[in-house]
Amino acid sequence: MWSPAHPIAGAEPHDGVQTREVDLTEVRSVWTRRPSPYEGPPELGGQERRFAASQSLWGVGGILATLPGAHYVNHPWSNRAAEYKPAQLATAQRSGLPVPSTLITNDHEQAREFAARHSGGVVYKPLWNTPYAIDGRAQQVWVREVRPHEITPAVAVCPHLFQAKVEKAFDVRLTAVGSRVFAVRIDSPDLDWRQRQSLMECTPIAVPARIARSVSAYLTTFRLVFGAFDFAVTPAGDWYFLECNPNGLWAWQPDPVTDSIGHAIADELRRALEPEPARAAPHVADLCRT
Repeated sequence: MWSPAHPIAGAEPHDGVQTREVDLTEVRSVWTRRPSPYEGPPELGGQERRFAASQSLWGVGGILATLPGAHYVNHPWSNRAAEYKPAQLATAQRSGLPVPSTLITNDHEQAREFAARHSGGVVYKPLWNTPYAIDGRAQQVWVREVRPHEITPAVAVCPHLFQAKVEKAFDVRLTAVGSRVFAVRIDSPDLDWRQRQSLMECTPIAVPARIARSVSAYLTTFRLVFGAFDFAVTPAGDWYFLECNPNGLWAWQPDPVTDSIGHAIADELRRALEPEPARAAPHVADLCRT
């Protein structure tokens, strides 16, 4: 039950479902954390259920996204804008982060020429993690290296993202919360460390000041408070931006890092409702602090 004009009330059953009323003008902070999609009342079927679900999304979603004075971590509309990979890459480059040479195309000849030009190799990665199943089993499209002859005219059915392969010494997951940054070095035998996470090793790592400044600029552009950044680091110490998930997971990291991130998010949610000050350059957190 949504009523911006009513104070918080005790939970009461409504059509068999436990609900409560909340004065939305009193909501101080909002943590948007991958809400499950509402599929509509189960007693409805077909287009009626889809209609109800759609009206709930655009109605309730619109209300929750326009709470007066609330501090969002992150605002759902900012999350959505920041999820487009082409926008991520362009913003990272404008923010001063090194970005691997990238081609987004549905022309297989262009893709083959791009792959042939990069002697160090080229990788393919999907533009979105679209659900896909074979025989009812969920499948995952991992980042993988591709050679020119493997690129076929089938590329024409949709845009594909090809990127110069970074000769990396290790990966980095950098989690930014407001002006604070936390990073772990990831050593994995796989090109895409997410593929076999049981084989990866994570250790806290310091963040270069120039990277921290660029991360701050990136967050400001997208109006984000939180971001989970992935980097590939070369043997020479260059940090290449790969992507930023504005709603990325973070509790899988070593306990000291996870604890620090959790406290940083709690600090953001406790912030007083005051005009947003100019964002300061982030400082590198002491990741070994418990």
